[in-house]
Amino acid sequence: MPDDGFLEFVLDQLDGAGEITVRRMFGAVGVYLDGTFMAIVDDGRLYFKVDDATVDAFRRHGMKAFAPTPDMTLKTYFEVPVDVLEDDRELRRWALAARDAARRHREGRRRRC
Repeated sequence: MPDDGFLEFVLDQLDGAGEITVRRMFGAVGVYLDGTFMAIVDDGRLYFKVDDATVDAFRRHGMKAFAPTPDMTLKTYFEVPVDVLEDDRELRRWALAARDAARRHREGRRRRC
């Protein structure tokens, strides 16, 4: 069951980044920014979509990829560092970068089809 208090905190921090919507999924919450799925809230943690252009910022903070089970890791979603999470302006900047990473990923998949 998602931690609704943490989710509300995340949504408050993201206020002003754009149109935020959420959808419950598989015991977690998917977060959409301007209609693009770009984040996961699970077990009191926030994970943003990453790509080659954004993943290094997460790694510099020592953050890891989202692992919903011991046998599964989603290498395209990384945990958001606490210092970023607590700074609403910085979090919004990272959220926009995650949205853009998700859009680049989607465009890349369309070109291959």
